[in-house]
Amino acid sequence: MPTSKIYGLKTNLNPIKEELSAVINSCVSNALNFPKEKRLQRFFPMEKEDFYHGEGRSDKYTIIEIALFEGRSKETIRELITSLYSEIEKNFGISKVDVDILVLELPKHNWGLQGALGDEQNLGYKVEI
Repeated sequence: MPTSKIYGLKTNLNPIKEELSAVINSCVSNALNFPKEKRLQRFFPMEKEDFYHGEGRSDKYTIIEIALFEGRSKETIRELITSLYSEIEKNFGISKVDVDILVLELPKHNWGLQGALGDEQNLGYKVEI
């Protein structure tokens, strides 16, 4: 079950949160063959003094962390990252240089979901794609 954390400057992230959420959800659903209605995202709008980044990044700098069950192929993960870069640039004009995407894969037994361990869940979707 993919969960996302999105970090960025408050002044840039807040105005696009709803639309960015929809774009991320669409990319995750399409690349991972994941049900769209199971969206799990958290936004972390930051003050400038709390969000440092290196040279070459603008104030639109955004970090997207996606945690998911392990089992997807390298090609599937690459498709997800590529589609996120493309759709974010197309929809928000945020340069690929200003977006970092981290995909963190964890074993199902490391998840607790709705009162049960992830490896004990009937997910209703396939992880090994």
